[in-house]
Amino acid sequence: MTDYSVIEIDHLSTYLGGARVHKDVNLSISRGEVVGIVGDSGAGKTTLLREMLGLTQPTSGSIKLFGQDIFRASSTELLAIQRRYGVLFQQNALFSSLSLLENVSFPLQEHTDLDVSTIHQLALLKIAMAGLPTDAAFKSPAMLSGGMQKRAGLARAIVLDPELIFLDEPTAGLDPNTAGGFDELILNLQATMGLTIVIITHDLDTLWTVTDRVFFLGDGVVLSAEPMPELVKNPHPVIQAFFSGPRGQIAEMGYAKHGE
Repeated sequence: MTDYSVIEIDHLSTYLGGARVHKDVNLSISRGEVVGIVGDSGAGKTTLLREMLGLTQPTSGSIKLFGQDIFRASSTELLAIQRRYGVLFQQNALFSSLSLLENVSFPLQEHTDLDVSTIHQLALLKIAMAGLPTDAAFKSPAMLSGGMQKRAGLARAIVLDPELIFLDEPTAGLDPNTAGGFDELILNLQATMGLTIVIITHDLDTLWTVTDRVFFLGDGVVLSAEPMPELVKNPHPVIQAFFSGPRGQIAEMGYAKHGE
């Protein structure tokens, strides 16, 4: 164990095209936590994810992963950091011309010197851990259902045995039963692999079922960082507006379901 948070964001400010996205974002995520990041459209959730992945540079402030500032790290240091996390993008980002097995194998081919046989064995193991049948490994992404494509993307995200994974709208477009199964999978993988998980989502069922804490972005800052039962009762008007109407009804159902 180390004495730093897995993710530490300090005084993050972001301007894109002259418009302010983040004013002063501060957050800390501990090892083994499952956290959600929510907020209204335009709150900067996707931009924050891109910044944590090093794809977009903030205007000021710092982002540390595993204790290292990713925007001050050398290319060698950054590559070492990137090997310690996996990402499931909203659109899965699977290569359409490759089989599922080849898609999941790709990070191993890029980041290890393992032989092809070992790579395929490890990829098949992760495919099974993601709850997919063995025969799916030899199908193209187009031959898989939406839920199976999500699981395929997750299998690829965990193939390097990361310590941290980022999930971007993991249940978007899935029916409730399939989404519920995916939530269970996330919890199982967190327990078996000891993962730290960051989820960008609008799915309140996911937030209730999976997360330890939820960061609510609004007005360019983190308005709240607390478990869902406390978050839905937070009096801040932006938070209350977010959970009003249908959202509020779903939140109340989840609140009752968890026996609060």
